Amino acid sequence: MAKYLLLKHYRGAPACLNDVPMDRWTPEEISAHMTYMHDFADRLQETGEFVDGQALAPEGTWVRYDGEGRPPVTDGPFAETKDLIAGWMVIDVDSYERAVELAGELSAAPGAGGKPIHEWLELRPFLATPPTITE
Repeated sequence: MAKYLLLKHYRGAPACLNDVPMDRWTPEEISAHMTYMHDFADRLQETGEFVDGQALAPEGTWVRYDGEGRPPVTDGPFAETKDLIAGWMVIDVDSYERAVELAGELSAAPGAGGKPIHEWLELRPFLATPPTITE
């Protein structure tokens, strides 16, 4: 089994085919989208392929270390970027091909007009072996 992270970018990714921003969807369209997402996760729980997933709020802050004894530096809500990661899901599957298959299915979540949004999802494998440092 291999774990993959599916990132749902609502801004900053290549445009999807049904490219109507979610803030212009009707309440029914949002409900249908969320139901699709929940049903997808429930089905993967039944097969043992679902690990975890969450929707994310649009606000956030960049944080970095600024030296010993200094408070962390912050910038935000998001520093000069149009990117918005709206949610993520971790899956544990038998192969890369299965991960791609599931990402493609998740990409078909309904959007405006009840039609699939064909959104781009970022599919990233978890690092299987930690990198080693040799002196």
